[in-house]
Amino acid sequence: MSQSEKKPLILVDGSSYLYRAYHAPPHLTNSKGEPTGAVYGVVNMLRSLLRQYDPTHMAVVFDAKGKTFRDEIYPEYKAQRPSMPDDLRSQIEPLHAIIQALGLPMIVKSGVEADDVIGTLAVQGEKAGFDVLISTGDKDMAQLVTDKVTLVNTMTDTTLDPAGVKEKFGVGPELIIDLLAMMGDKVDNIPGLPGVGEKTALAMLQGIGSLEAIYQDIDAVVPLGFRGSKTMPKKLAENKDAAFLSYELATIKLDVELDEGPNDLAMREIDRDALAKLYGEMEFRRWLNEVLDGGDVLPKGNGTASSDATPAASTRAQVQTEHELILTEAQLDSWLEKLKGAELFAIDTETTSLDYMAAELVGLSFAVEPGKAAYLPVAHDYEGAPVQLNRERVLAKFKPLLEDANAKKVGQNLKYDMSVLANYGIELRGIAFDTMLESYCFNSTAGKHNMDDLALKYLGHKTVHFEEIAGKGAKQKTFNQIPLEQAAPYAAEDADITLRLHQHLLPRLEEVEGPARIFREIELPLVPIMSQMERNGVLLDSDMLHQQSSEIAGKLEQLEREAHDIAGEVFNLASTKQLQTILFEKLSCPVIKKTPKGAPSTAEEVLQELALDYPLPKLILEHRSLAKLKNTYTDKLPQLVKANGRVHTSYHQAVTATGRLSSSDPNLQNIPIRSEEGRRIRQAFIAPEGSKLLAIDYSQIELRIMAHLSQDKGLLEAFAAGKDIHRATAAEVFSTPFDDVTTEQRRRAKAVNFGLIYGMSAFGLAKQLHIPRGEAQDYINTYFDRYPGVQDYMDRTREQAHADQYVETLFGRRLHLPEINARNKMRQQAAERTAINAPMQGTASDIIKKAMLSVADYLAKQPIDEIKLLMQVHDELVFEVKASDVEKHQDALCQLMEQAATLDVPLIADAGIGDNWDQAH
Repeated sequence: MSQSEKKPLILVDGSSYLYRAYHAPPHLTNSKGEPTGAVYGVVNMLRSLLRQYDPTHMAVVFDAKGKTFRDEIYPEYKAQRPSMPDDLRSQIEPLHAIIQALGLPMIVKSGVEADDVIGTLAVQGEKAGFDVLISTGDKDMAQLVTDKVTLVNTMTDTTLDPAGVKEKFGVGPELIIDLLAMMGDKVDNIPGLPGVGEKTALAMLQGIGSLEAIYQDIDAVVPLGFRGSKTMPKKLAENKDAAFLSYELATIKLDVELDEGPNDLAMREIDRDALAKLYGEMEFRRWLNEVLDGGDVLPKGNGTASSDATPAASTRAQVQTEHELILTEAQLDSWLEKLKGAELFAIDTETTSLDYMAAELVGLSFAVEPGKAAYLPVAHDYEGAPVQLNRERVLAKFKPLLEDANAKKVGQNLKYDMSVLANYGIELRGIAFDTMLESYCFNSTAGKHNMDDLALKYLGHKTVHFEEIAGKGAKQKTFNQIPLEQAAPYAAEDADITLRLHQHLLPRLEEVEGPARIFREIELPLVPIMSQMERNGVLLDSDMLHQQSSEIAGKLEQLEREAHDIAGEVFNLASTKQLQTILFEKLSCPVIKKTPKGAPSTAEEVLQELALDYPLPKLILEHRSLAKLKNTYTDKLPQLVKANGRVHTSYHQAVTATGRLSSSDPNLQNIPIRSEEGRRIRQAFIAPEGSKLLAIDYSQIELRIMAHLSQDKGLLEAFAAGKDIHRATAAEVFSTPFDDVTTEQRRRAKAVNFGLIYGMSAFGLAKQLHIPRGEAQDYINTYFDRYPGVQDYMDRTREQAHADQYVETLFGRRLHLPEINARNKMRQQAAERTAINAPMQGTASDIIKKAMLSVADYLAKQPIDEIKLLMQVHDELVFEVKASDVEKHQDALCQLMEQAATLDVPLIADAGIGDNWDQAH
């Protein structure tokens, strides 16, 4: 290659990258709570650089530990710099390892700084015929710029050639050292000339020339006429030694002895195995995916042979699954015997839909040992599909095994498979393990718990994703349409990976008794109960919802007209830009908060504050609320009704960090209860003729848990006496006799009670109650004076959380707090608030789940058509009961729920009965 064809030599200031990445978001941590943000940021900048410049030669240069020659010249050099933060120091070793695994030459030279190594290589590179590109954010490097040496700042995407240096700094590269010496540097503790800032230094350099030229005739500065020019000669004379010392300190060394020259810095071969391990530990899933796919792991065309890496480097080869496609009776019988003889086997269903009520079984996959699995297709019906075994006949043969409680099975989200099999009259028993729940109980905050993510995270294996074989969007095939040559390895891999995940996760889970107990005694036994609850569904009055949709549409039109009248013009209420113009330009509403781009915010909390003084924001909020109800519930719920007239939600055990269930299609957890329209939606959830809905919920359960955890005498006594806790708190906070507490005082006390357990500040309480911040702080101070045990609990919990990086519920559920020791105070404080609330919310979740287990045992002993569990929403269970048997079951179920846990205050379960959910609640 001729010199003119050479690509630029890239020299990266790794130390500059490191600090910039550390201080910039996102401040990432992995599931172990280890900081990873600086590593991510540096690697991301390197990838961007490589994508843009496609180098053949480069070096990433870092400062070495220890002192440099500048410390010998001037012991105070950088003396006041704080030591490197621990959460940055811990990232250096893995970062260096990743850079080397990527095949990027890296240099760390003791006795000098990274700048000196870069300066030396820049000079050598230019002599060797390279154009040199220095990637840094350090202004000192501008002294190195020549016609062949350019600076690039990847953060601002700017480059500096000689003209650019002069335009930016006011002098060319040849005077940058002089400028730095005169100005000094507080960060590096370079003394400079006292009282000489950028303007003064530039006036002298532009008027006379270099520092040396200035000192040859110091009186020449007087005619320059800048402020202080008359006294400058004396100042220059008195500080000559400091000026030239500063010059020496600011000068980048260009003759460092190095083991490698520019031509030795060719890009090297990528170590995929090392990179996969490192990305896995850091939990950089997208980049790990690239490695595991066997393709490019750096932007294409990086000058190496890495893009030709053999598939053996990909983990699709590292984790191999031998699969058998079962198409004959003999194969079926053979596998049936294998499964019967296995201590544990993995099972997975392939279906036509994620909707468990509508899904049709297409096939079953199994694994009895890692690497060996089988796929049993029963309903692939694409053109040219081979003859498969009859589904009904297969299920009849498998039914005894699938229903055998002693035949232990493991799966990934087996609740779904259980529901699908139930559609074919099979009650899946013997669920011994579930990898989704193993992962969730091990660490609920460690990302998603789906099989693809878990395989990548724990096995370093990239699974075949469904979209790869089925396509995406409207043209996506259902599984029955996928050819067996693709379907079989995909399905068999699911079973195999599930078994491998179980073998990896269970030992780790069992190392800690609390999470292991939560898995064994709560989450896993809950699977069949939730499957049954989902399949029970709840009857819906669609006509009522259609009527409500029509009424809401009318209200929305009326609100639009009122808003247009106030604005004096027609505008789109859903348009942020138009709303900003109307509110802040036309109506001159005060700007309370701005968006990241500097525009006035129209977020809900802003409108709520404006609504106190202006009518239009109040209308906008009402419009938004009604539109959301209409789009989310009154329009959508009737579309989800099945042929049986019921809606069947999907409950999710492994989503929230605290153990609470979430639900989707429909989301039952977020139906409003305080507004009239929200309650009317609940009125559409009805009991069939001859039955009633029975709703039982815990009274103030989180406050009761707070009393138990804090052991505060005042709270314990109030609950023990059966007092209204909010009235009791109001009596304490407002120094008012219990019987004289007003409705408003009780409302404010309730806000304090619930606000404090969610970590609300005085500012937040003031906003909620529309009172001055000082008054809100007084409420909080008085509360803690009256209930000192609560303050002690919060202080203890914060301290313990910082030490352990997790908190626990009463039953041992562990709630990890990866940001509890974050350098960013706002993120740390958010984690502290979570630490205080999570044990209460998590314990409440554990209690209602334990109650569901007791309730399920009770229901199993009742006639099947007499009572069934329909819903779990927050702290409430909803049952459908024969009208004639409501009272009999009500007392028994309330008692079971109250006995679900033993606290130092009574658990109270309140029951309601009605023809619809609103009445019952």
